[in-house]
Amino acid sequence: MKWYYQFSPNNPFDYDAVAEMVLADIKVDGNQTKVILDVNRNGFFYVLDRASGKLIAANPYMKVNWASCIDMRSGRPVETEVAAKAREGEEVDLWPSIIGGKNWEPMSYDPETGLAYANILNFGAHYKTAPGEYKAGEWYIQLDLTKGWDFSQGPRGYLKAMDPMTGKAKWEQPSDMPRMSGVLSTAGGVVFTGRLTGEFEAFDADTGDKLWQFKTGSGIEGQPVTWSQDGVQYVAITSGYGGVYSLFSGDERLANVPAGGSLWAFALAPQ
Repeated sequence: MKWYYQFSPNNPFDYDAVAEMVLADIKVDGNQTKVILDVNRNGFFYVLDRASGKLIAANPYMKVNWASCIDMRSGRPVETEVAAKAREGEEVDLWPSIIGGKNWEPMSYDPETGLAYANILNFGAHYKTAPGEYKAGEWYIQLDLTKGWDFSQGPRGYLKAMDPMTGKAKWEQPSDMPRMSGVLSTAGGVVFTGRLTGEFEAFDADTGDKLWQFKTGSGIEGQPVTWSQDGVQYVAITSGYGGVYSLFSGDERLANVPAGGSLWAFALAPQ
């Protein structure tokens, strides 16, 4: 092992980094640098030098209250009173929730715009630890999940176009029910993603303007892909919902969405 970096030491709130780490070349202090980009579940957007492991940037991309910042010398989070109370077993309002600020759904990076595109979850949780009994083959968790979620602050999700060095959004597209789909950005300046209500969407990568959408037969949680064949570019997406938000959110609106299980492919008209 040449180097390692630990995002959430001791991982008190299930913020394990389950998603992708994007390799990119970006300018740091005027120098083109090979980096790793990680929009972490813990609410911070990290930039690491991928040759040395040095922490270059770590900024919140949403509301975060378990840590005030990331110490740039040690690389460790500076925990708040919220985290201290949670560790002592008190009930707290935790941001982000244990689902994270971004879950599995992959982000994308466009070297032309210099922006990272990701579906962000805009809700917290009423968090309290609880005794748990280990049973072989069953989910083992020492957490009271009956406390529920904090959906108090507007839309439950945003598609955000973010500056990796600051975590700030150039533009964002809200959605009342969070988007749980991966994100694809193309060299043509288009960003594709999907909604749990079934819309496959395309946005202008620079401005965030919606360019197109198509209603599929179910909720979208898959990863958009694109390829070229015989001179034609195609974009495809799977449609069929499930996953962590669907299982644990208690969102009654999902009862109206068919379970699905289909693959949709679209041909882009030649210019």
